Amino acid sequence: MPRSLPEPSPISRRLFLTAAGAVSLNAALAACGSSSGGTGGSTASAAAVGQAEIDKAMATPTTLTFWTWVPNISAEVALFQAKYPAIKVNVVNAGQGTPQYTKLRTALQANSGAPDLCQIEYQYVPTFTITDSLLDLRPYGASALKGRFVDWTWSQVSGAGGEVYAIPQDTGPMGMLYRKDIFDRYGIAVPGTWDEFAAAARKLHAANPDIYLTNFAANQAAAWHGLLWQAGAKPYAVSGKSTVAVNVDDAVSQKLATYWGALAKDGVIGVETDFTDSWYAGLNQGKYATWLTAAWGPAFLSGSAASTSGKWRAAPLPQWDASAPASGNWGGSTTAVIKSTKNPIAAAQFAQFLNSDPASAGLFASKQFFFPATKALLADPTFTGAAPAFYGGQNVNQVFADVSGTVNPTFQWPPFLDQVVTDFTDTVTKALSDKGDVVAALAQWQSRIVSYAKGQGFTVQGS
Repeated sequence: MPRSLPEPSPISRRLFLTAAGAVSLNAALAACGSSSGGTGGSTASAAAVGQAEIDKAMATPTTLTFWTWVPNISAEVALFQAKYPAIKVNVVNAGQGTPQYTKLRTALQANSGAPDLCQIEYQYVPTFTITDSLLDLRPYGASALKGRFVDWTWSQVSGAGGEVYAIPQDTGPMGMLYRKDIFDRYGIAVPGTWDEFAAAARKLHAANPDIYLTNFAANQAAAWHGLLWQAGAKPYAVSGKSTVAVNVDDAVSQKLATYWGALAKDGVIGVETDFTDSWYAGLNQGKYATWLTAAWGPAFLSGSAASTSGKWRAAPLPQWDASAPASGNWGGSTTAVIKSTKNPIAAAQFAQFLNSDPASAGLFASKQFFFPATKALLADPTFTGAAPAFYGGQNVNQVFADVSGTVNPTFQWPPFLDQVVTDFTDTVTKALSDKGDVVAALAQWQSRIVSYAKGQGFTVQGS
């Protein structure tokens, strides 16, 4: 079965980007209230479920409800149901990202209507573990899967006490897509460092004021976090149920803000909102010579900028320290079991099968064009050796497979990401869009997050 990037073809808007709205953590805590478990907690693992009990459960007629926004997932589900014909999986699209999470919180608060399983993005796992809403999958054999997944993805779904709260499905290690024809025309070398990138941005825009080296989308909090991740920042840390550290304006963050703020102020990069008509037009018409994106970007771009086929290539992100290659992640999601399920064994087995079974994982890569989380796929020559014409026959999958190995496994997310994104939009986004003082905006962002966290009853370290 081929597992390659698609040739130019329609592909839906990026599956991992979701709007973020403020949600009261107090309400969420009240909805799910329990003091055990959660990211940052340390709880004893429940007793392992024996194989005989698993076999019995998987042979008992059962219906699971699975909330997911993945299109055309029926083929993957069918593989599971063929192996376990007694188990029926009812697939429900309850919305993508934030709309789904809002419905899930409402169902948890009402103690009615929650699914057995739910798709959850990596960055939102702490939002639901802090409320003890996700089932620890260790008793159901999940720990045995650790070695099958890229190390940093397993860290994203694990608690400090060893809990396994979800199974990785897909990923978004960050790299750079660039227009080789534009680089060649203006004598731009592929930048290996961020200093080289800045110099190239100034050189290119001076040579042709109608072209920018890149568009740094001012609105894109997810990309900002990915670049923080690459730079080695530790913006958040959660300890137990009530203590968080917030450091979005530390030295590393200020380095990032100074860098991008200067390029924006000098007008040598774009700062327009991404995934808009004008942004798409810019990619199609050669306004932007690079897109700093993630491993899902190549497939997305080949469908969204089909007229530019053959002109693009892929490379790692420029580096802050060329001697220690690093990247961050932007996007990707998991399958989690909701703790209120009445069918924990069947649900846990489905989550594990869906994402670790080679045939199922292969379908995600070839059918939905998800970038794999499994080590086996990332080492599969059929996948890494794909040479799509859109990228001039380059082995783009191999580029991002190599990048995936440089993602730091220690990056953490806050348990109130909705509010963090809202505050980012009001501060950092505004400063970038206005070509103002982005470093000062970081201080405002920090202050707002800290105030919110304290208002929700957290102890904030270092504040």
